[in-house]
Amino acid sequence: MTHVLRLHGTVEPESAVAVVVPRILGQNVTALVVTRLIANGSRVSAGDTLVEFDRQAQLDLALEKKAEFRDLEEQVHRKVAEQTELRAKDDTALKTAENALALAVLEVGKNDILPRIEAEKNLLLREAAEAEVAQLRRTYALKVAAAKAEVRTLEVRRDRARRAWEHAERNAERLSIRAPIGGLVVLRSIWKGGRMGEPQEGEEVRTGLGLLDVVAEGAMRIRAKLNQSDLAGLEVGLPADVSLDAYPSRRYRARLERLSPVATPGMSDKVRNVLAQFSVEGRDAVLTPDLSAAVDVRLGHWPGALTVPRRAIVWRDAAPGVLSGGQWRRVTLLALTPSDAVIGEGLAAGDRVGLDEAAP
Repeated sequence: MTHVLRLHGTVEPESAVAVVVPRILGQNVTALVVTRLIANGSRVSAGDTLVEFDRQAQLDLALEKKAEFRDLEEQVHRKVAEQTELRAKDDTALKTAENALALAVLEVGKNDILPRIEAEKNLLLREAAEAEVAQLRRTYALKVAAAKAEVRTLEVRRDRARRAWEHAERNAERLSIRAPIGGLVVLRSIWKGGRMGEPQEGEEVRTGLGLLDVVAEGAMRIRAKLNQSDLAGLEVGLPADVSLDAYPSRRYRARLERLSPVATPGMSDKVRNVLAQFSVEGRDAVLTPDLSAAVDVRLGHWPGALTVPRRAIVWRDAAPGVLSGGQWRRVTLLALTPSDAVIGEGLAAGDRVGLDEAAP
C-alpha cells in the first residue's frame, strides 16, 4: 500500500533575476519609452542587452551640464588668478604703509633735538601712518574674506553642475539594462490599454514596473500551497511524483525540500495555508516556468501489507483491535491514513472485520 497526498503548484526556476523599469535619479520621471526589447524566449548570456529606454533627454542633459561644469571650472580658475593679483597689490600697499609707519616712528625719535613745530609735524605724520596701516589691515582682511566667498560661490555652482552631469550620465547608463546572468528571457504581462499583454517597443511603461525575468537554465522547483490539515506526515526529504497539467504524459521525480514555518490565511480565517517547495530531478525543454503541476507526495509505502478501513479499528485500553467473528482481536498498526489502517500483525488475508458505525 502507498499513501499519497496530492498537491497542486506552479513550476518556477531555482535561479532567476527580475528586471524592472529603472527609476531616474533626482528627477520626477514616472514613465519611460521602450526603444529596444529582446524577444520573449530568447537565450542570453551575462552582459547581453535586454532592454533599452529612450535616453536622449538624459544624454542632452549630461552634455549641457558638462559644458556648464567646464565653464564654471574656468571661471573659478580665472577668479582665483584675479584674486591672487589683487592680493599681491594689497600686500604691496600694506608693506609700503608699514615702511612709512616705521620711518615716521624713527622721525619721532628725533623730536628731542628738533624745533617744536618740526616735532609736531613728526607726530602728525606718525598718527597718519598708523591710521593708514590700521585701515589697510582691516580692509585687507575684508577683501580676503570677500575673495574666498566669491570663489566658494563659483565652486558650489561648479560642484552642483558636476553632480547633475554625473547623475545624467548614470541615468543614461541605467536606461540600458544588461543581463546579470545567462538564461532564458521571459517577458511579464503588464496592464496596458485596459488589458494585459506583453510589453513592446515604442510603448511607455511606468518606473518600478517588473518587465521581464531572466531564468537560469538549470534546476526547476515547484511551489505548492497546502492546507494545514494536510501537514500530518509531511516532512522534508519525502519523495514525490510530478505531472504537468499541460503535458499529462510527462512524469518527473521530485523531493520535498522545504516547508514554510509560517502559515498564511486562506479562504477561511480558521484554516491556514502552508507553502511547500519541491526540487525536480532532471529537466527538459518541456519543463518551463509558470506551468501548473500536480505533485503526488508519497507519505508512506508498505508493500504487501494488509489494510482495513480506518473505521474498523476499535480501541480498548489504548490498544488497537478489530471485531472479527463477533470477537475483539488485537492488531499491530503500521500506519493510519485518513481512510485506511495498515495492519502489521493480528489479521490474515481474507479475514472479515466489522465497521464501527459510531466512528467518523
